Amino acid sequence: MISFKGAHFPKDIILYAVFFYVRYSVSYRDLEEIMEERGVKVDHATLNRWVIDYSPFIAAEAKKRKRTVVTSWRMDETYIKVKGQWTYLYRAVDKSGDTVDFMLSEQRDEMAATAFFKQAINNNGFPHKVVMDKSGANYAGIENINMLLMLAGLISFVEILQVKYLNNLIEQDHRFIKKITKSMMGFNAFHSAKATIDGIETAHMIRKGQLTDENIPAYKQFMALAG
Repeated sequence: MISFKGAHFPKDIILYAVFFYVRYSVSYRDLEEIMEERGVKVDHATLNRWVIDYSPFIAAEAKKRKRTVVTSWRMDETYIKVKGQWTYLYRAVDKSGDTVDFMLSEQRDEMAATAFFKQAINNNGFPHKVVMDKSGANYAGIENINMLLMLAGLISFVEILQVKYLNNLIEQDHRFIKKITKSMMGFNAFHSAKATIDGIETAHMIRKGQLTDENIPAYKQFMALAG
């Protein structure tokens, strides 16, 4: 359960504002105006702090509660600008389009790809197959996982398929994330970018019906993750 101790606004107001920002393509100043129209006067700096403070906790809870993904994954990375520099958002979906996992990294290399696969496997179990593009770093990342399996004495390995057209599913899924981040005009710090992406990915999982009954309003599902 997330602690709201010391907050000057009710929990539901805070979470509604965070959800609105990470779900829709709005700026903090737009959101400040939207909240004021709903009778809540809160400045854009406070809204920014709420997103950064609460999104990571909500995302962590969402990863625990999402439905089990299937073991055929599509993996790729996309780009997010932070302080004028490109960073790399590693993402994977399963063959049904459900989000497997995501990780923002300042580097795009074998070490980052390996770290992503370790995180995704820790949260979801081993895939039997990973489809990716022709990236050598990503291929090396999953090969490192296979090496660990071999050293552990296991005879089952992750199949790697490098076929670009089969990866259209993950490339299409990137579009929602890019649409939301576009209005944000880049981020001023890596930690704030990471926290905001946590919220955006969580809202995207809710949109895809991965967490609970799709008949429950999305913002209520988001709020429920806070306990």
